Amino acid sequence: MVNPTELVGELQQMRDDGFLSDALLRHTVKTIAGADERAHWVGAFLVREEGEGLWLHNYVGEPAQFAEVEPGAGLWGTAASAKSNQTVPDVTVDEDYVACGPDVRSELVVLIRGGSDVFGGINLGSEDASAFGEEDEAAIQAVTDKLAEQIALERR
Repeated sequence: MVNPTELVGELQQMRDDGFLSDALLRHTVKTIAGADERAHWVGAFLVREEGEGLWLHNYVGEPAQFAEVEPGAGLWGTAASAKSNQTVPDVTVDEDYVACGPDVRSELVVLIRGGSDVFGGINLGSEDASAFGEEDEAAIQAVTDKLAEQIALERR
């Protein structure tokens, strides 16, 4: 798994250098994808500022199966609507599952949120079942908390 302390430090340095959330999100996705061999698909999604749906900001991995998701639909929409992170050890048991990548077996979605506001999330997909656990969620949460600071600042 990615070292969250190092990545948060890199994101802070980027903020200090004037980079905006777009660059921070791209750096985050690439860094996580490069640091964790379990993560075969890593993406960032954002909630539209109007609050109507989510869109795929960027990703690393097989071509995404969609670019937008309605609130409550799929794992992303469920996480955003419920305002809670989601870990699914085996996506094949859910008939309504919307795949982020064609061979994904398990997923982790960690929200980017500031207080009660959900700005988006980071999604990790693995071709292995039960690939992600509580430690992974905590590591990614530290990173998404830093991303939330920048997005909240930009949306003021």
